[in-house]
Order: sequence, then C-alpha cells, then structure tokens
Amino acid sequence: MRIAIAKETAHLESRVAASPETVKKFAALGATVAIETGAGLASGITDADYEAAGATITKTAAEAMKDADIVLAVRRPAAEALKGVNKGALVIAIMDPYGNEAAVQALAEAGVSAFAMELMPRITRAQVMDVLSSQANLAGYRAVIDAAAEYGRAFPMMMTAAGTVPAARVFVMGAGVAGLQAIATARRLGAVVTATDVRPAAKEQVESLGAKFIAVEDDEFRQAETAGGYAKEMSDAYKQKQAELIASHIAKQDVVITTALIPGRPAPRLVTRAMVESMKPGSVIVDLAVERGGNCELSKPGEVTEHNGVKIVGHLNVPGRLAATASSLYAKNLYAFVETLVSKETKAVAVNWDDELVKATCLTRDGAVVHPAFQPQG
Repeated sequence: MRIAIAKETAHLESRVAASPETVKKFAALGATVAIETGAGLASGITDADYEAAGATITKTAAEAMKDADIVLAVRRPAAEALKGVNKGALVIAIMDPYGNEAAVQALAEAGVSAFAMELMPRITRAQVMDVLSSQANLAGYRAVIDAAAEYGRAFPMMMTAAGTVPAARVFVMGAGVAGLQAIATARRLGAVVTATDVRPAAKEQVESLGAKFIAVEDDEFRQAETAGGYAKEMSDAYKQKQAELIASHIAKQDVVITTALIPGRPAPRLVTRAMVESMKPGSVIVDLAVERGGNCELSKPGEVTEHNGVKIVGHLNVPGRLAATASSLYAKNLYAFVETLVSKETKAVAVNWDDELVKATCLTRDGAVVHPAFQPQG
C-alpha cells in the first residue's frame, strides 16, 4: 500500500498533508509513504525529518504519485496531476466541490475515488477527522493576532502612572469554531468582547467564554438552527431588525472579526459600507469569509485595505498563516480517516462503502460522480 503526498501548488498554500508523526503511524498501518521533495518546508518540516520518520523522498510529484493507492493533499489536486496512480486510488483532500463541479467531474474521469474532508459529518466518531474545526480554530486565533497587529493601540486595560489605557472593544460576528476561538483569544489579550450569531445555542457558548451576546432574540431566532448544527437562512424581516441592532453596536467597536459562512453558499453580507463608515478611524475589521465573497462589503481578498481610516483585513488562507500548527492538526485529521479505510489484517486499502463517513465524503467512484449533492445536472 503506497501513500503519496505532493507539494501543494495552490497560491499561498503553505500547509502539507502529512507530518513526521503521521508518517510513522502510516508505516505502522503497513504503508510506504512517498513525499515530493520540499513538500513540508513551508510548514517547517524538512525532507530529513520525513526520512527519519520512514518516508521516501521523491524528486518530482509524478514520482511520488506512481502506483499510489492513496493520495493525501490539502487542496483538491488537478486530475492531470494524478497520472500514474493506481486505478481506483483514494484521493483525500479539502475538495471545495461547491461551484467546482467540472473539477469534480474531471476527478471522476481520472478513475480515482475522491473524498472531501470538509463534508465529514459532525458526529462524535468523526470529531478527530473534522478538518473544518481544526483549521477554523486556528483561523479564529490568528484573526485576533492579525487584528492586534493592525490596531494602533493596546488590547488590555492598563493602569499606568501616565494615565489609564482603556481596553479595546472587540465584536465577533459568528460564534462557530472560529468565532469562539476568536472570543477566547481576544479575552486572553484583555479586550472587552461581544459576539453575535443566528443560532440560539451560541448564546450560552459565547457567555461561557466571558463575552456578551448581541442579538434580536425573538421567536424566529429561537428556531434558527438546522439539525446538523449549522446556521439557517433567516427571513428578510429578521435580517432587517438584526442589521439595525448590529449597526448601532459596530459604531462603538474598535475591532470587528467576521466569521460567518454557510456551507456551499456565498458568505452572508454582514458589514455594509455605512457600518464601516460609522466606525472610528484606527478601527480594524478582519474578514475571515473573504475567500467566499466576504462578510464585509469593502473587504478585498488577499489585501489589507483602508476606508475612512478603518483598516479592513482580507488575508487568504488564514490557517496557512500558522502553517506548522495547521499542518500538524490537518495531518492528524487525515490519518484518523485513512485508518478507517485500511484493513489491519491485510495491510491494504479496504473501504467499507456503506460506512456513513464514506457515504458523506465520497465525491467520485468508478468513473462517476456519486455524491448526491454534486450529481451532474441532466
């Protein structure tokens, strides 16, 4: 059983799909691991580190892919990069399939079984495989660090002989994994933190971290959560009431961090131009949803811009800004999933196609797109 890892080719992608720790674990499963030279350098992992763990280093991606049974990646590999893998090889990555149906179809035509890690169901057994949580957690932390770096004042209240420095006021929009970590990090830095979310369950979580919850708490709000624990689309009337409350609140904030994403949809627009213009010069907005169109009307992907003295931070691939930690956690997520796809007895790939984790994540198999959400429209 051969596992292949190539260097990531996507712009700004600094993460890698295996760590020396997981290479050792794959070897214990009976796998040989082939890694393209330099694949881990941006995450602080050298070829020598991988070799010491038992991996084979190849000069090119094509050499790593040759006769591979399993391909691990951070971002969806292009179909043409998978030439040379065994027929039916498992390709496991963050596939970003929404809106990329042609790329998914190309993977099907390449004859591989593609698995999207971000479609992993949120059930107890799969928690250790939840890449959205492991990466969003780091993004929430990094968002606060980036905000502190751009903000021209101190975060905590300080009593000094020269006078008192007031604490920064930080408002976190969206209290999922990223938002909760942002709240916790901003609190650790001494900020006064408030947060909002459309899910009623988030109120208790926000308050448990010492932040104040801001929302229009009517009947619609109390029923605003899907069975899967994701946010539900709200009515226009509710959105209007919430927007008015948020607008008056944002005007008083020093830092706003937006984290709202609904899977498979463009990011909801939460911060309008008028809201940005109501903020004091020197304030900072960090938009973690910028890759999906942004929660802030004025954010620009990959740029830190300024509007009326307010800085708007739109870094791409925020987990990749902590590449070493992000890669370590992502590699563990992948290992935990791969372990369920391999037979302990035969030391070979043995996928149980009826397993709920497999059904939820498998996009392509036997030359066809099999995931019900991504069937070609006929």
